[in-house]
Amino acid sequence: MNVSHASVHPVEDLPTTDGGGGGGNNNEVPRVRMKDIQGMPGTPGGLALRICQFVFAVMGLCIMATTSDFPSVTAFCYLVAATGLQSLWSLSLAIIDVYALLVRRSMQNYHVVSLFTIGDGITSTLTFAAACAAAGITVLIDNDLDSCAHNHCAQFETATAMAFTSWFTALPSFLLNFWSLASR
Repeated sequence: MNVSHASVHPVEDLPTTDGGGGGGNNNEVPRVRMKDIQGMPGTPGGLALRICQFVFAVMGLCIMATTSDFPSVTAFCYLVAATGLQSLWSLSLAIIDVYALLVRRSMQNYHVVSLFTIGDGITSTLTFAAACAAAGITVLIDNDLDSCAHNHCAQFETATAMAFTSWFTALPSFLLNFWSLASR
């Protein structure tokens, strides 16, 4: 007996958007996942932002730490602590971004994005607050007390500028992660 056996091949049922076909609610448009935007975790743009954050935070940290009288001012100590934390956070996420790019893995898991958003929010806020405090003290020393000749004003100003630049590159990371989290 020569009987053929039927084989079943699964076929995807594509959703229709023309509003026809059967009784249900066809006003719903199927959700389409957006592509990863450059600057988000696991993208080359995100890696570039992390590297910039790290470089500027380390530069501000090193410049401030090489001055001999920074420990005498609390705002400068706060700047060193905040840029140190920012550099560690940025370096660790840059390593994660490199891994994600090497294995071609998307970093759009809800829990991962939540962690990145919270961490970016905390570190960028601390870096911004420290840079503002250090800028205030630098202006006080330079303009109000007029004692820049006795201090390292150029180094203080440079370290403060590096901290602001680190914050400026950390802000897009936070906003893109927050937007990605909020758009779910």
